[in-house]
Amino acid sequence: MSSKQGGKAKPLKKPKSDKKDYDEIDIANIQKKKDEEKALKELKAKASQKGSFGGSGLKKSGKK
Repeated sequence: MSSKQGGKAKPLKKPKSDKKDYDEIDIANIQKKKDEEKALKELKAKASQKGSFGGSGLKKSGKK
């Protein structure tokens, strides 16, 4: 009368959700978000090409 139950039980699978019906406002917001992400990605690419901002590295004080 031994059962084969050891370790963690597998979680139950969630039923797949149906595709949502978007209205015009939702579609506009999604498109706006995509455009913002694309612009941000381009800015990151430009910034990585230029290198560091200061260029001088660590600043040293004049005291000795």
